Amino acid sequence: MESLLRNALCVDPAAGLEEPGLRDVLLRDGLIAGLTEPGSLPTEAGREDLDLEGRLLIPGLMDMHVHLRDPGQEYKEDIVSGSRAAVCGGFTAVLAMPNTSPVLDKGAEVSYVLDAAAQTACARVYVAGALTKGLKGESLSEMGDMLAAGAVAFTDDGRGVQDSGVMRLALEYASSLGAPVLSHCQVETLVGGGQVNEGIASTRLGLAGWPAAGEEIQIARDIALCELTGCALHIQHISTAEGVALVRAAKAKGLPVTCEVTPHHLFLTEDALDAHYDTNFKMNPPLRTAADAAALRAALEKGDIDCVATDHAPHAPHEKSLEFELAPFGTTGLETALGLVLTNLVATGELSLAQLVERMAHAPRRILGLAPVTLTVGSVADLTVIDRDVEWEVCVDGFASKSKNCAFIGKKLKGRASEVLIGGTVVLRGGELL
Repeated sequence: MESLLRNALCVDPAAGLEEPGLRDVLLRDGLIAGLTEPGSLPTEAGREDLDLEGRLLIPGLMDMHVHLRDPGQEYKEDIVSGSRAAVCGGFTAVLAMPNTSPVLDKGAEVSYVLDAAAQTACARVYVAGALTKGLKGESLSEMGDMLAAGAVAFTDDGRGVQDSGVMRLALEYASSLGAPVLSHCQVETLVGGGQVNEGIASTRLGLAGWPAAGEEIQIARDIALCELTGCALHIQHISTAEGVALVRAAKAKGLPVTCEVTPHHLFLTEDALDAHYDTNFKMNPPLRTAADAAALRAALEKGDIDCVATDHAPHAPHEKSLEFELAPFGTTGLETALGLVLTNLVATGELSLAQLVERMAHAPRRILGLAPVTLTVGSVADLTVIDRDVEWEVCVDGFASKSKNCAFIGKKLKGRASEVLIGGTVVLRGGELL
């Protein structure tokens, strides 16, 4: 089966397309079969031609930090709704976190998610298995069993592994399996009942503070354990300038350390919290200072931060409407991330289109050891098309996700996905799910 994407403005640094170049892209049997000059291929009977009219075509985006809530909390999100939200946001693939109910700590649970996704998801779904049984941080999970079932990484996301000996053992075992460990860095004895960033915000709001050191100390510990064990270590949702400095130093030593940043830590600060006590701004880790956010943006541009990941954390309205101290942490992010990066970084010149592709398409797959997706002949045709001119507002009734707890409601953005193809099949067209 063939199709042709005409007049595509292609960008992909992995394919040598650092600057946008107009191409016609031929797809055959789910793969890219050719990139030619516009108009060089005649119309053929039986072939579907789609004129992109100069819209941006890039390798399909991947979000390596997503909570699909399935199994056990499907009232917040499930594999169908989460994958629909991903496609609407321009993502062709996501990595599902294991803090479900039951926890994904055995091969059977991993198989359930992958089997359900194969039958119902409209995006590619990968799975991270738990590092420890029940996310309790006490004993190792069935890592080999989960890897055999299809898991691609391991994490106790939602909690930091508190015991350094257990974390060392987990890294050693993951290293022997050739799998990366994704680390949620949170020293619970320091964080305690923290609700917001410790400092001005906690004082002004009268809420328990969450010190930056509660994140940074565990980043430093896990980097030291990475050096000891040689295991590939990925720091999740980094939020402080000092945390970035620690990762930068680890990379300078040649250690296999990477990290991600969320859009809410890039573009929001503790100043967003005011007397309304809006729980959509309650995050884990919390929103930090303006200086931290500026440092994160600079580190993303320089490559000290490897990728953007949303930490898409859907919650039901009755949960987020509780008092601030009782409401759960998290914001949705799949459907807003691309628009936020385009508006706040690409349009301002802080990030090039080629860097966007690297940070949101290539780096996540490379960190996870997945096959690359590129604009080259033979690559799988997982593709994201972006209309950079469309202006839109983030509205509470405009989400494909089941949950509406978005920290960016009311924000006006420019640029979003117009088409998404998975294996050459169009699943989003004109901004509408098919």
